Amino acid sequence: MQATADGIKKECSWSSWKGQAIDLLYWRNVKQSGAVFGSVLLLLFSLTQFSVVSVGAYLTLAALSASISFRIYKSVLQAVQKTDEGHPFKSYLEVEISLSQDQIGKYADKALLYANTCMKELRRLFLVQDLIDSLKFAVLMWLLTYVGALFNGLTLCFSSLHPQAQIDQYVGLIRTQVNSVVGKIQAKIPGAKRKEE
Repeated sequence: MQATADGIKKECSWSSWKGQAIDLLYWRNVKQSGAVFGSVLLLLFSLTQFSVVSVGAYLTLAALSASISFRIYKSVLQAVQKTDEGHPFKSYLEVEISLSQDQIGKYADKALLYANTCMKELRRLFLVQDLIDSLKFAVLMWLLTYVGALFNGLTLCFSSLHPQAQIDQYVGLIRTQVNSVVGKIQAKIPGAKRKEE
């Protein structure tokens, strides 16, 4: 009986979150959607200009400054009005935020499955179970060193706003480079050519 009640609670909370997300996406409340998407856009822009550590530190300082200022303001207001309302964040401090054993177990199982799959694939690539796949992985990592030197992840996201023809041109150049390098490597290593499929 308890499991059924918990399932209904989870389903209700999921449907309410889903409804709130749909309301945000359809801009049913313009102020709320504008605040959320404006904040996300500001965060993305900040991450293109500053390091993740700096942006995280500034956001933490801004939130901490706001909460400390509000706490001092409420304390002064209570002293002036001679009221005894207590701590302004008392209701939030009493909310239970710990994860249950079931939730931790579920997330741990998913993370374990993902980690095991990644380790098996990396072992296969690093111990050269298939020479061609290992060479492709090496070429990919080599190309990523150049991509990482030129861009960060958010710059790539913003570059998607450029015209499609320009993106296709760069993708074509990268594809040609990769095929050329793989062809040269296959030509120099005996037995590295893959059978025609």
